[in-house]
Amino acid sequence: MKKKEILVTGGAGYIGSHTVVELIHSGYTPVLVDDYRNSHEKVLAGIHEITGIEVQCHQVDVADKLAMKSIFDKHNFDGIIHFAADKAVGESVENPLKYYRNNIGGLVTVLELALEHNVQNFVFSSSCTVYGEPEGTSVVTELAPQQEANSPYGATKQMGERILMDVLKSGANINVLFLRYFNPVGAHPSGAIGELPLGRPNNLLPYVTQTGIGKLEQLTVFGNDYNTEDGTCIRDYIHVVDLAKAHVMGVDWLSKQVPGSSDIINLGTGKGTSVLQIINTFEEITQSKLNWKFGPRRAGDVEQIYADASRAEKVLGWKANLTIADAIKDAWNWEQKQK
Repeated sequence: MKKKEILVTGGAGYIGSHTVVELIHSGYTPVLVDDYRNSHEKVLAGIHEITGIEVQCHQVDVADKLAMKSIFDKHNFDGIIHFAADKAVGESVENPLKYYRNNIGGLVTVLELALEHNVQNFVFSSSCTVYGEPEGTSVVTELAPQQEANSPYGATKQMGERILMDVLKSGANINVLFLRYFNPVGAHPSGAIGELPLGRPNNLLPYVTQTGIGKLEQLTVFGNDYNTEDGTCIRDYIHVVDLAKAHVMGVDWLSKQVPGSSDIINLGTGKGTSVLQIINTFEEITQSKLNWKFGPRRAGDVEQIYADASRAEKVLGWKANLTIADAIKDAWNWEQKQK
């Protein structure tokens, strides 16, 4: 029996590569599309090291419809997991047009081709940024009203969801699962794949590990005057392997639904962790002091937000099992293997 093929856009990226591993473990055949703007081809060797499988990756910009059509024409996809997007909050504030062109244009292209080729199951990589700055509580459910996005990146995720909702309302023959995840961290426990930022990292944990190993001189903590226990921002940090497994469960769930089905799922641990707590945990695990300082607040940052992830367990049977300490230990193991 032929294994089901799943198109994974941005499949060589951080979350994409871990999801590819979990898809293979679950018996699927992932087909990757990635132009390596936010990733590196050597990730494919890491996937092979873990799984023993040489995955197929097309080096294509997902917004290039002609190139993408040739891929759709060659395969009979059972589903799509759409990761491909620029993702740095700070950069999106500085260069918003890049984010609107890539994140919205890429989604529309992939969605058009999915409909043309009758690919019924679509998992959308969304984000907790769609909630903006939560009002009245830092714990958000999927029903929390969306505030104005704090950044162009967040706005592209809100727009992406709106586009998919409008397609569903049109009666199109497609099922959509919106996965709103919080802050992915960590690496595969094998150390074969992990977060591989090109240039200076935009996310906290790779900045911590690169400072810890000496690649970067000093970590700047953006703001110490937030209304939190230690004055630094609070996030819900979820281990990337837990997150990857949720995507596979999402594909499984979609395949059992009637046409036109959809759901929105938060993916997080349900627990907030501050920037200083991340630093302190890193120092405990590595038994070393990190060189860091406080700096001014960063544009686009939300003060504190974490997930009510109970719906994920109810609908998908998923919950986060790995801890922030697991994530930091795995990220540090990955960092030490980089050259």
